[in-house]
Amino acid sequence: MSRLSVPNLETDAGPSGQVYAQIKKAIGSVPKTFAAIAAHGPAALKSVLAADTVLASGSLSKRDQETIKLIISGVAGCDYCVAAHSLLGKLAGLKPDELKNIRDGKPTGDAKRDALARFVRKLAQSSGTVSDEEFAAIKAAGYSDAQLVEISLAFATTVFTNVFNRINDTEIDFPAVA
Repeated sequence: MSRLSVPNLETDAGPSGQVYAQIKKAIGSVPKTFAAIAAHGPAALKSVLAADTVLASGSLSKRDQETIKLIISGVAGCDYCVAAHSLLGKLAGLKPDELKNIRDGKPTGDAKRDALARFVRKLAQSSGTVSDEEFAAIKAAGYSDAQLVEISLAFATTVFTNVFNRINDTEIDFPAVA
């Protein structure tokens, strides 16, 4: 059970209730992590959602974004986010075997995605420090300078939700990951 309380999503008329209504309108339901963040820091959730809007308008594909978020969540050991980004990755078009390989740190068979996965895994394992060779490899794979900014933004927002879910011990409301 999650550690932080969440008010009734249907009756909350305060700032969090307004955020809940926006999320429900956009995706049909409010994930438990978003409910808990909004209940205690609606501005923090608005910041995460704004960052996701920026990413959606950028040049990284949704598949790339979910690859990044899934790797970071796995390295952080956030079961909630691994489940969430496995589902979101599937909805973005990643195949079940690709998702499993991404989670397991194995090649997917897509050279560009594998270069991204190696780069992001290295970032996550080294607190963001990469060698000149690793930087050259991600550039050689075809990622632009602007996309490196987007990779950094996806990384940052995912670290926030990973840490929050670990603090809260957020109850998983996404399908189990096999």
